[in-house]
Amino acid sequence: MLLKILLGLLLLCLSMFSPAVTAAQPSDARANSIAQQVLKNIGGEEGWNKTRYLAWTFNDQYQVWDKHQNRFRWEKDSLIVIIDTNTKEGKVYVEGQELQDPQEKQKLLERVYTLWINNSYWLVMPFKLQDSGVTLKHLGEEKTMDGAPADVLEMTFEKVGLTPQNKYKLWVDQQKGLITQWAFFRNVEDAEPTFTRRWSNYKDYGKIKLASDRSNPQSDFELFHIAAPTKVPDKVFNSPKPINKL
Repeated sequence: MLLKILLGLLLLCLSMFSPAVTAAQPSDARANSIAQQVLKNIGGEEGWNKTRYLAWTFNDQYQVWDKHQNRFRWEKDSLIVIIDTNTKEGKVYVEGQELQDPQEKQKLLERVYTLWINNSYWLVMPFKLQDSGVTLKHLGEEKTMDGAPADVLEMTFEKVGLTPQNKYKLWVDQQKGLITQWAFFRNVEDAEPTFTRRWSNYKDYGKIKLASDRSNPQSDFELFHIAAPTKVPDKVFNSPKPINKL
């Protein structure tokens, strides 16, 4: 039953984020310049590096990530998984009791590792524009679905993350200097995206800016309970039961 829950959630894993890196084709000069300005406008590399904790709800999953210590807590209802994002080791709790079956535990840990990659990308993608293994290309200028003029970037990957075959199209609002829309392509060669959604409703969270709105004309979708606290008690990464939102 638990595996069925996580397998259903993994159908939403349409994006990628991973510490693995490799060489990629260089981004073109204009795309690189726009990406640098976007990063500066949302807090810069310094703001990102100084942000230790992030918490958010994605598709009814609540998670807390300790970026500096590679700890990730994931919960949905009474299912709790806490992993080390480097080693992929951790613990699984069901209704407050630690899961003992080693095979089922390992499968759950592997699936939550994938959910960490996916769910965090839906939150922090703009901070990953200039990661190693990423290539950006300026495609020209278009208006967003809300009618704002924007520079359009194509984002592709070279042997990085779990799904390097993905592609993104990003709209950078020319007035705000922020990504305000994105499109996801499951494969680089796809002519039409799987979805196009807003990336809007930016707010300040500590030293960085994050956006919560991922809606489009077909459906509403939002990230909730976003937080970037400066301190998180260790018990958060040890509690076998659901915690209060930070």
